[in-house]
Amino acid sequence: MNIFAEIRTSVLETLDALVAEGRLPAGLSWGNVAVEPPRDAAHGDMATNAAMVLAKPSGRAPRDLAAELAERVVTDPRIESAEVAGPGFLNLRLAPAVWHDVVAEAVDAGGAFGHSGLGAGVKVNVEFVSANPTGPLHVGHTRGAVFGDALARLLDFAGYGVTREYYINDGGAQVDVLARSVYLRYLEAHGEAVEFADGTYPGDYLKPVGEALKAKVGDAFVGKGEQFWLEEVRDFATEAMMDLIRGDLAAIGIGMDVFFSEKSLYGTGRIETAISHLEDKGLIYVGTLEPPKGKVPEDWEPREQTLFKSTDYGDDVDRPIKKSDGSWTYFAPDIAYHYDKIARGFDELIDIFGADHGGYVKRINAAVAALSGGRVPVDVKLTQLVRLTKGGEPVKMSKRAGTFITLRDVVDEVGPDVARFVMLTRKNDAPLDFDFDKVTEQSKDNPVFYVQYAHARIRSVMRKAEAMHLDWSDDALLEDPAEFAVARKIAEWPRLVEIAAKNHEPHRVAFFLYELASEFHALWNTGNENPALRFLHENDPQATGRKIALPRAVEVVISNGLGILGVTPAEEMR
Repeated sequence: MNIFAEIRTSVLETLDALVAEGRLPAGLSWGNVAVEPPRDAAHGDMATNAAMVLAKPSGRAPRDLAAELAERVVTDPRIESAEVAGPGFLNLRLAPAVWHDVVAEAVDAGGAFGHSGLGAGVKVNVEFVSANPTGPLHVGHTRGAVFGDALARLLDFAGYGVTREYYINDGGAQVDVLARSVYLRYLEAHGEAVEFADGTYPGDYLKPVGEALKAKVGDAFVGKGEQFWLEEVRDFATEAMMDLIRGDLAAIGIGMDVFFSEKSLYGTGRIETAISHLEDKGLIYVGTLEPPKGKVPEDWEPREQTLFKSTDYGDDVDRPIKKSDGSWTYFAPDIAYHYDKIARGFDELIDIFGADHGGYVKRINAAVAALSGGRVPVDVKLTQLVRLTKGGEPVKMSKRAGTFITLRDVVDEVGPDVARFVMLTRKNDAPLDFDFDKVTEQSKDNPVFYVQYAHARIRSVMRKAEAMHLDWSDDALLEDPAEFAVARKIAEWPRLVEIAAKNHEPHRVAFFLYELASEFHALWNTGNENPALRFLHENDPQATGRKIALPRAVEVVISNGLGILGVTPAEEMR
């Protein structure tokens, strides 16, 4: 039940009637007509901009059109009053029965409340994390991982067919560096003194990998040149790191549907096939790029390269796909990878990158547009940095990783639920402050605690109600403005789900849950002062059965919302 969509339909039917009567010209579009919560709840339950957006194309004064709409829409029994406001907005107040129906629908629907047919089974590929397989996931990866998983859960809740995918960057030079680092730990396991230089990875997390390699091959690689061990150690180390990464993801409640290896694109003709597809469209040529903008490097010299005409699709410059030695640039396998996604039949693609990949956005957009003929949209989302503090001081280094804070460090400190919720308290492209002290604080200023406290309070009420052996009722007994305020907020949930899904913004769910929890806590506090507004009435089981319908509906929404965020609802607070 999306009451906002239902009232919008009522408004559109009124507009259709005005057209049929000649009061509005035919051919007007209703696409920009909205029905939404007013900015100030004192102005009503809903507001519509219909007169504002239709006044100019219809040749009508906005307030005059709004007044005519006001007279017509109140014939809908759900709309109690309609009032023209400002330059031509229309504020609507709904009948109390509407809010009773909303609460009943939430209670009856349970886990399905807010589910939407918006996605209509559209197949969406959400690629996220995709960290180099050279070590454990760090806190920056954590934010991208949580954002990607929550977005996938949100889209699934909204009716999309979602595939979670991890692109393993195992085809570049970084995995050779990993192999050399593991080899040093392997020698160390054999009692040799080693030094980490030339960019090798010194983290302690590679010690067990070196030990495992020793257990597998014994001393077969000791004293041997790279040509004897590099390939085998690279494969061994990459798989060990992916096992580590899978464990990191599991620790925060994330499972991938697909792990796609970059290496599988090389030597298999898949890169060549994708580039050939672009060649057939006249989008590959040999040319010379202009020098980079700004200060030109001293060693820069113009040279012919094989280029992709990405500027035909909105990029700033055409992009090289082959190096001067004839090998592929890093962008070539990216093209092939996205061509593979398109070939697998996805209707939409979402790529989630760290903030340092901002320069990739236009080239990825161009590649997907060219490869799919504009049929498959791609949305590249960037996740900004996370600033960690504890005791008022920045936290920068992990004992385990040596150079950065790992995902496991964060989860071990605060738990997966707190980590996930906090990572979604800011929009993905805004920096995030993660204060280890604040996120575990039991106060209204901590949204994790505040939402979980609301759920725990409701569960306490429900346990007591169950002990009273009540006849449950979904017919809510709403009498006070504070109760109606909670019901109105519950009514926003289905609308919020669709807006968040359309915009790929799961943080909206976290914001909404905090607002709902605030309304609920306000009602709870009002009940402390006014016994008539309490949920449990030991001497009146029938009233209790109706009073607890509202907190049950709040519980449904909080549980569903936390499910989207990947957070377990609290049964009680300790």
